[in-house]
Amino acid sequence: MTDPQAQTAPSFAIERIYVKDLSLESPGAPHSLLQMTDAPQVEVGLRSRGEQIDQNLFECVLTITVTAKAGDKTLFLVEAAQAGVFRIQGIPMSDIQPVMGIHCPTVLFPYIRETIASAIGRAGFPPVHLDPINFEALYQQQLANLQQQPVASPVPS
Repeated sequence: MTDPQAQTAPSFAIERIYVKDLSLESPGAPHSLLQMTDAPQVEVGLRSRGEQIDQNLFECVLTITVTAKAGDKTLFLVEAAQAGVFRIQGIPMSDIQPVMGIHCPTVLFPYIRETIASAIGRAGFPPVHLDPINFEALYQQQLANLQQQPVASPVPS
């Protein structure tokens, strides 16, 4: 006899983790490699998205863009999209968004961090090691920003 509680118990499992997209540009090479004396200015951009792809299956894609510049010249630009397919069961759909916005990117981050460091190193530059990211704080900040946006009022005709 099956326990009905066991069927509805929340569960979270990783089905697959993979690189969905990876691009690297080094527009000034080889000159930029030979003239690098100071540490470059590094900018990091981050975004994530998630979607349901089947019953209890969700894909989350974490995309990070790293741009390094020396003055006004771009030394390199790396953009990686690390994705995962997650089996999420026993969690109401109304509670899936925090799982997709916090837990899934947290699982993907170590993978994308290594992918980016490796790509930069293979391009001949010293690797950039991304600092840890608090995805819960980012998610809460995003919610706060959405709540502060004014509601669009209908335009009279």
